[in-house]
Amino acid sequence: MADTLPQPFDVRLMNVTAAVLFVSSAALVLMALGWWGLRHPAFALGRIDVEGDLAHNNAITLRANVAHKLHGNFFTMDLAATRAAFESVPWVRRATVRREFPNRLHVTLEEHKAVAYWGPESASTLLNDHGEVFEANVDDVDEDDLPRLQGPEGQAREVWAMEQWLAPVFEPLGTRLVELQLSSRGSWRAMLEDEATVELGGGTPPEILERARRFVRTLPEVAAKYGRRPDALESADLRHTDGYALRLRGVTTVSAEAAARLAAKPQPRPAARPRDKQTNAYR
Repeated sequence: MADTLPQPFDVRLMNVTAAVLFVSSAALVLMALGWWGLRHPAFALGRIDVEGDLAHNNAITLRANVAHKLHGNFFTMDLAATRAAFESVPWVRRATVRREFPNRLHVTLEEHKAVAYWGPESASTLLNDHGEVFEANVDDVDEDDLPRLQGPEGQAREVWAMEQWLAPVFEPLGTRLVELQLSSRGSWRAMLEDEATVELGGGTPPEILERARRFVRTLPEVAAKYGRRPDALESADLRHTDGYALRLRGVTTVSAEAAARLAAKPQPRPAARPRDKQTNAYR
């Protein structure tokens, strides 16, 4: 069997050149087809399907907030930018976006579920059930009895957790916890539905809860000693080591006889309002 003779150099060069030209031409054709396909009207975004448990958004609000932020077609649309556009809509917490061939976009939305107002009454911030602060129109809140929570930045989750622990503690008094504040020094203050203020002080959550339970357990007996019910509570200070101080509406330091003499005596100006009695209750 005769050995195969090697091809001349010029033949090999022609073969390589022809192969390169063929591959380059094919690549150019594919690029041109791709360029044409990416911009073909058939792939223009024709429909956006939105699903999710939506209470504060609908097709009209989404179109007004998102439509002008969407760019490109089925292939060229930036999904990350599209997701961010939907998540910028008020009340939207999270958006999941995916393509559906040939020209659809499927979006799943999760809305914030408000559990409390956050910050002062002048603020437009709310707290969701993940302990996250978000901006929204507070007039759109469906619930009428959300508590108001306040605290240092970054501690919203802790304040919400404490509110959930404390709310049931005050229920035996026939009232409701409507506001809870955490100061920058770590001191807690609660306001009840009848505008009574309770200084809870600082400490660990178990210490705060034990202090509040002791107060709720003993308040009816203490108030009864002065002929009052627990709903006469005006304020209480639980920051004392051995007990607490409280102020009851209608309990003053002025006796009936002294009050009568004071009322009969001419006064150049209105008499000062008697101060409520500070009562110490001990274990």
